[in-house]
Order: sequence, then structure tokens, then C-alpha cells
Amino acid sequence: MSQPVAWIVGGAKGLGVMIAKGLAEDGYRIAVNYRHSREAADTLKEEIEQAGGEAMVMQGDVSRLADVKRMAREVLDRWGRVDALVCTAGPFTFKRIPTIELGDELWREMVDGNLSSVFYLVREIVPVMRRQGGGRIITFGFPEAEQAPAWQGYSAYSAAKAGLVSFTRTLALEEAPHGITVNMVYPGDIRDPYKEAPISAARGNRDPRNPVGRPGTGEDVARVVRFLVHPDSDFITGAVIPVTGGFTNDRFHVK
Repeated sequence: MSQPVAWIVGGAKGLGVMIAKGLAEDGYRIAVNYRHSREAADTLKEEIEQAGGEAMVMQGDVSRLADVKRMAREVLDRWGRVDALVCTAGPFTFKRIPTIELGDELWREMVDGNLSSVFYLVREIVPVMRRQGGGRIITFGFPEAEQAPAWQGYSAYSAAKAGLVSFTRTLALEEAPHGITVNMVYPGDIRDPYKEAPISAARGNRDPRNPVGRPGTGEDVARVVRFLVHPDSDFITGAVIPVTGGFTNDRFHVK
């Protein structure tokens, strides 16, 4: 089999960085797209290559179908396959906005960026995975998304992510006969400087919002993603997996 390829969607910054580095260590060639963070994407590519890996970066907005189609062609033209699609991209606004005060533009940004984008991506990539004989798709949610909880002030985002839970589980059933697993990971409230940090950076530090006591890191999330995309994880599909340290959204606050 050819060397596997992972597309880390929106992985140039944030939680996708440690996922990209981890999968590169596991032997994946890494494709990363960005909207505006070209410098960060180039830095990540350089770090992966200096460590002996192979990476490519692409500019594109996954909420736009034309961009998704173009980027999919770029990955396939270069490497001819996608073995893992990790959908870390997803806009969020920290400002609490009551539902009836939401503008059309913000609603579309939240829904298209967090839900429609995944639909666009899988429609391009699943046929490729089927031809390969299998693949791994990872979506991202928020704490307790599988319960479709109320989250006052964040109705558009939470509605999109709750919809993504059902989409993830439906796709998991539909694609199981093709050797494609589809799972959701949901991080806790992981914030800078820990999004792109290893677990060692959080050791000895306190975060009282997390029952485990320490801040969460990008490596915490990356460890779970690396497990889910492993070939021997083919019996796990349709799962919604918390990586939260026990954090729940009643502990959420805007700094």
C-alpha cells in the first residue's frame, strides 16, 4: 500500500497542529489547508519536513464548495489518495448572542463552517476512500453535543454541531460496508497557549474548570485521533468521544 495521506482540515493553527505532527510521526503524508494563516501553515509544513515527514499546504475555505473541490483535486493530484480526513476546522465566536439577535451572516458562518463544510468534504473524499478499500473520517463537536444540549448565546454553533453528531453517525452506518469509519471527537475548553502544546506543557499547571485539574492540550486530542485512524481501530465507528478532562459547558466562561 502507498504511504497513507491525512488531510487535516484547518490544521494550520489550533488543535490541528498537534494532530498533523502526530500523524506525520505515524508515517502519514500531511495535507493542511488554511484560510488566512499562510505563515502558520508554512511553519507547520517546515517543522514536519525537518522531522523527516512530507507535507503540503493549501489555501481555501471549507465552507465554500468550490474551494473544497479545488483542494481535494490538489491533494489527489499530488498523492492520489486520502486515508484520513480530520475535520478540525469550525468557526466559533466567544460573544454570547441571543438567537433572535443573530444576523444572517453569522448564522451562515456557523452552520456552513461547522456542518455544511463536512458534507462538502466527505462528498469529495468518500468516493476516493471507497476505491481504496477504506479510510478514516474524524469530525469535531463540543462537550455533550450528542445530547443536543441547550447552550444559551451559542444557538447557531450548537445547532450545527448537534446536527453534525447525527450526520457523523449516519455516515458511519452508510460507509461501514466500505471499510470507512466515521467518529466524532469533542474537546473540552482548550485555549491558548495549550491548543498547540504537548501534554508536558500542562503538567503542574492548574485549571479548576477541569475535574482532572490541569489544562487540556492539543496533544490530548491528537492522541485520540491517532488511535482512531489506526488500521486496527476498524471496529470503532459512529462513536462520539469526549476529550474534556471532565469539563462540561456549565463551566464555560468568556475570558
